[in-house]
Amino acid sequence: MNFSIAKLTLIALTLLLSAGLSSAADTKAAAPQPAASKAAASSKTAKPDLAAKRKAAAKIKLVDINGATNEELKALPGVKDAEADKIIAGRPYATKAHLLTHNVLDAGTYDGLKGLVIAKQPNKDAAQNAAQYNKKK
Repeated sequence: MNFSIAKLTLIALTLLLSAGLSSAADTKAAAPQPAASKAAASSKTAKPDLAAKRKAAAKIKLVDINGATNEELKALPGVKDAEADKIIAGRPYATKAHLLTHNVLDAGTYDGLKGLVIAKQPNKDAAQNAAQYNKKK
């Protein structure tokens, strides 16, 4: 009995999959040719944009929240003296998301700087990291 149910289920899934694939093939074949040439033209213009984005991304220097100075933290958007002091007091952070989850920064400030910060971990042992950062204080 179980074998026949499994067999029927497999047949039904195969039929549904083949119907979906044939429908997708029909839709793809019906696409007009000028759209394809527009896509090719837009891909040529997208290549220089990609290169510009890569260069811009390479120029951005990420700030390590576990080792940054007060001045480096205040240079981040939305971070003032009080927030910079909170970040330094809460070190070490395992991830940059801990700024939000440990209520160091509000969601709006965190969203503005999450692409600009990292949380480097010099050692694999969390206790060693905590001891290292506590020595710096």
